[in-house]
Amino acid sequence: VQLQASGGGSVQAGDSLRLSCAASGRALDRYVLGWFRQAPGKQREFVAAIDWWSGHGTYYTDSERGRIAVSRDEGGNTVYLQMNSLQPEDTAVYYCAAATKPRYYSATYLATQRHYNYWGQGTQVTVSS
Repeated sequence: VQLQASGGGSVQAGDSLRLSCAASGRALDRYVLGWFRQAPGKQREFVAAIDWWSGHGTYYTDSERGRIAVSRDEGGNTVYLQMNSLQPEDTAVYYCAAATKPRYYSATYLATQRHYNYWGQGTQVTVSS
């Protein structure tokens, strides 16, 4: 699976951005797609995830719930991360990644980085106050 994240940029506080993750490869329905971010000087953290096959089964961190939304296009090859009311603390490099989807999985599974086998190159989001 090859992943390419795009859509980052420099915005003002309160603005919105939609990031895209374009995927190629076989058997995408066997994966979940997660979004992570890494702020300067901090560890990479989980943001959101979606079941690639169904386009549903979305998961978010409690701190981001209601402010972000993850979705998939009808063709099934692009996953989006819509972020609203951006704040300077959202400044980070955002990565998309794919994890093999087990038959049963939890939010904890989705948030655990070591489960993700494939990573995109990251896209920079900078939010100014």
